[in-house]
Amino acid sequence: MPDKQLPHNHGQVIEQAILEHMPEAGEFQTVSDIFKQLCDSSRIRIFWLLCHCEECVINLSAFMDMSSPAVSHHLRQLKASGLITSRREGKEVYYRAADTREAELLHHMIEKLVEIACPSEPLER
Repeated sequence: MPDKQLPHNHGQVIEQAILEHMPEAGEFQTVSDIFKQLCDSSRIRIFWLLCHCEECVINLSAFMDMSSPAVSHHLRQLKASGLITSRREGKEVYYRAADTREAELLHHMIEKLVEIACPSEPLER
């Protein structure tokens, strides 16, 4: 297949191999939805905590010094994006980071960006 010619020729040609391997638009939407979770520092902190422990809303509220409704709002958004999961035990609902590659990568990215060490593993440089 010949290289794709663009309407404005700036002397560059997009290789067909690149275009053939470009993900579908829906896959970029998934990435965008995950990155939307990064727009709020409290949500990032809650997610980071849940990468290290499983907790209920009341305890998360105390950790974060936030109201339970505010924490619940962030938890709903994190859960809708697939970054956290929940389980019910009696009247309590416990939250933790999802066991997915996306959640793991986001966790490591957050740690690298703010240069904090996980309690369970040393920071690599």
